[in-house]
Amino acid sequence: MALKAGDIVPKFTAQDATGAVFESNSIIGKKAVIIYFYPKDDTPQCTAQACGFRDNYAEFVNLGVEVIGISSDDVNSHQQFIQKYNLPFLLLSDPDKAIRKLFGVPSAFLGLLPGRVTYLVDKYGMIQMVFDSMLGMKHVKKMIEKLTE
Repeated sequence: MALKAGDIVPKFTAQDATGAVFESNSIIGKKAVIIYFYPKDDTPQCTAQACGFRDNYAEFVNLGVEVIGISSDDVNSHQQFIQKYNLPFLLLSDPDKAIRKLFGVPSAFLGLLPGRVTYLVDKYGMIQMVFDSMLGMKHVKKMIEKLTE
């Protein structure tokens, strides 16, 4: 069952781009966070989305919000993606799609592609908004609109 607005984000662990273990409770429940699931590093929509979050990262930080991207790509792929596009936020590796399943992120295009869903989570760990669209830049715009309304 998919997580929705009003739900508390369940605890999870994953490897970040450096290979270190990230524990969700190190951030979630302590500060607001945008968690976005995306299909694949270095593809056109995913790159546009990541660069959109990068280009607006200072605004998110000023609003007290951290950004975390999650895909099934491995640590090396995430390292290259971060370096190539100078991404200032965490990318987590979810190779077995366990976190994707935990959140209930649906597949797209007849189940052929991993879905693209973004969650805005408040400092208490409660989901305030869920946005589902395969158009990467729409996610950045929706998060900014929600945070500044």
